[in-house]
Amino acid sequence: MKEPQRILELFEDLYNGEPWLDITLFGTLQNITAEAAAEKKYPNRNSIWEITNHLILWRLSVLDRVKGHVIESPETNYFYPIEDTSPKAWAKTIDNLEYSEKEWMEFLNGLPPKKLDDVYINNGLTNYEHIHGIIQHDAYHLGQIVLLSKHSY
Repeated sequence: MKEPQRILELFEDLYNGEPWLDITLFGTLQNITAEAAAEKKYPNRNSIWEITNHLILWRLSVLDRVKGHVIESPETNYFYPIEDTSPKAWAKTIDNLEYSEKEWMEFLNGLPPKKLDDVYINNGLTNYEHIHGIIQHDAYHLGQIVLLSKHSY
């Protein structure tokens, strides 16, 4: 099996498969209501919804980077307040996460292994490091989401 396929499996498992940590992004988020996702449980901290949007935007940003686009990270670090807290808006957020997953799957399915060694000019990291970094980023924020959601049930 080629390395891009191994990485694809890591993405799939963490998203909605059987990762070693035994929880998934989709499996966790599908059980959270819009109300619970929008709730600010701690002052000056992010809500589940804000974390989810941050996660999605970073996934798409890193994908653009490994596709060769040079991107400046925003000062907000992709954290933005939630203005529409309706169930419909939360469903759209989950759809956006699904979109980011499909985009990554498509990219990884067509990625030649030699492209993993390409270096991103803004920070000197390889595509391999960026890709594994975004998986680690997803797992990190999934942990935050799980902790915040424990107070919602």
